[in-house]
Amino acid sequence: MTHILHLDSSPRGSRSVSRSLTKEFVAGWLQSHPSDRITYRDIGKYPVPPVDEAWIAASFSKSEPLASELTNALRVSDELIDELLIADRYVFGIPMYNFSVPANFKAYIDQIVRVERTFTPNWQGLVTNKKMLIITTRGGSYFNAPSSKQLDFQEPYLRAIFEFVGITDITFIHAENLTMGDEARERSLTTARTAIQSLISAW
Repeated sequence: MTHILHLDSSPRGSRSVSRSLTKEFVAGWLQSHPSDRITYRDIGKYPVPPVDEAWIAASFSKSEPLASELTNALRVSDELIDELLIADRYVFGIPMYNFSVPANFKAYIDQIVRVERTFTPNWQGLVTNKKMLIITTRGGSYFNAPSSKQLDFQEPYLRAIFEFVGITDITFIHAENLTMGDEARERSLTTARTAIQSLISAW
């Protein structure tokens, strides 16, 4: 039995394209793998807090055990990391905001990228033998023109940060041109949905 962590980060609710695409993948996956387990995390509707001074103090503290206030400062981080580590695979929906990731997803990253939990002091990733699917949604296109590629800080960042913690088997499906007219939008969504169906069979 495979355990999948399904995470959505769009705050748009039912109007979100990234949510609809991750939902489509998970529904299709469960049709083929009905015994698999899904854990769902919605940081668009329920954002995680950004790290603060207490979090930093607790994360780098050498004291064992931690004082109660420091333990409390890491409570959300511990929950999110435990959830990440117990899963075998990940399906994340992440819209592009200003050429990168939404602030709520950056807050999630800052909570889970933690020394001694997801990487070692020597920068060795501890989240290994996992697979990840990231479905992004974008208003324009970042595949072809060099000038456009240079503005894509989303995929390079996501690939780098997850590889840093040990997740190296990462697949991206980009639904692009969503604000470039109905024809371009539908063409891109069709391509993304075809990729989703193909991945369900091959993943």
